[in-house]
Amino acid sequence: MFLRLLWESFARQRRRKLLAGIAILLGTTAVTAMLALATTIGDRIHRELAVYGANIVVFPKAEQLEVKVGGVDVKPATGGAYLKESDLDKLKTIFWANNITGVSPEFRRSGTMIRPSQTPAKALWSPQSSAPPAPGSVAVDLVGYWFNHPFGNLRTGAPALHPLWKLQGHWPSETGERSNANYDSEEVVVGAKLAERFDLHIGDTILLGPEHGGRIVGIVTSGDQTDEQILYALDAMTPLMRSIQQKSSAAAWSPAIDRVEISARTKPEDAFARRNPDTLSPEQHEIWYCRPYANSIAYQIREAIPGAQAEQVRRVEQTEGTVLSRISGLMWLVSGAALLAAGFAVSAAMATAVLERRGEIGLMRSLGASKSAIALLFFSESGLLAVLAGTVGYLAGSALALWLGARIFPGDGTPPLFDWVLLPIVVAMALTVAIAGSAPSIRKALAMDPSMVLRVDA
Repeated sequence: MFLRLLWESFARQRRRKLLAGIAILLGTTAVTAMLALATTIGDRIHRELAVYGANIVVFPKAEQLEVKVGGVDVKPATGGAYLKESDLDKLKTIFWANNITGVSPEFRRSGTMIRPSQTPAKALWSPQSSAPPAPGSVAVDLVGYWFNHPFGNLRTGAPALHPLWKLQGHWPSETGERSNANYDSEEVVVGAKLAERFDLHIGDTILLGPEHGGRIVGIVTSGDQTDEQILYALDAMTPLMRSIQQKSSAAAWSPAIDRVEISARTKPEDAFARRNPDTLSPEQHEIWYCRPYANSIAYQIREAIPGAQAEQVRRVEQTEGTVLSRISGLMWLVSGAALLAAGFAVSAAMATAVLERRGEIGLMRSLGASKSAIALLFFSESGLLAVLAGTVGYLAGSALALWLGARIFPGDGTPPLFDWVLLPIVVAMALTVAIAGSAPSIRKALAMDPSMVLRVDA
């Protein structure tokens, strides 16, 4: 009997039920689209803002030490402190290792470049020394990078962390090349301004010391100081770098690095993120440690790599957090407005339906039906309508989220169409809206005197 009454209510009030269902469908469509975008918005914004560079930088802790004699700073320009490239594997052991999306170590050496007169090479680079620079020489840094380096599940390096760099040619090979037993030749890339100054082209050779050459395989335009540098693959120039770094020729030698840029997915910074972890209680420290703040990831890097100091790049991190918080707030506002509008629409539709069926309610009360049974009937109607409309709204919202994502973040790949975890959440929201919207009308209907209702309808 109950199911028959339920069916008859849908059959006899198709228009009212359709209007209420459309309201719930539109509300859940908007909510599903916002939730689906919210689950990926952090990663997508992180990729979009990656053009600003890394959000964590690592350097030797000894670089922060001051060396003064008689009040005069005698610390060398390079600091003489380095990290080991082999220590970077320890980044894979930290708690938030899977949040690291890019790693770019570098080893920078200052030097000068001149036009040689007695060699076929177009330019000669020499490391900085205490001797006066040669006439006509230009200060040029030689910088080693990763370019397409395997790191766990990543292929990473400087190009991945600097997507705005424009390259003509190709990046240097990380395996290097050896032309003959007496002369080492490696692939290098030169900055656009440096190439213009010395009339360098792809295929030309420059000298990087008396027994080492660099074959130009690319010219990079970056818009910063990189335009005046020589770039090489960090693992390729082993003989030259050993001589510059004054290291032994032992087989266990590992390239030195003086800076590491790291890009990581992080949680927007808040007041708790800026707390000093050493002043927190053990419980608070554990919470702080297990949240993907840039500060907590940097803290874990300092723990993992001996002699390293890791700091967040606040300009990048705060920009990402600000953009993400504002977009998230807007998405929650749209979702709340959609659900509120759906609730009002359901309430209006249910109030009209109850008004039309007050004679039926009075008759059921006169025949002995309890208030709870009548309320269950109306709430079942609303619940069934919410489940149907919420499911359709979930499907429509998933398609809408895919369409919006493709236009807001073009070229970002195509995520799965359906996130089935959201389905029970959306249906639960639809049920909440439908029941909350129906409750006032049902309560008012149950408060009516059945005899008065039947007398008026008669």
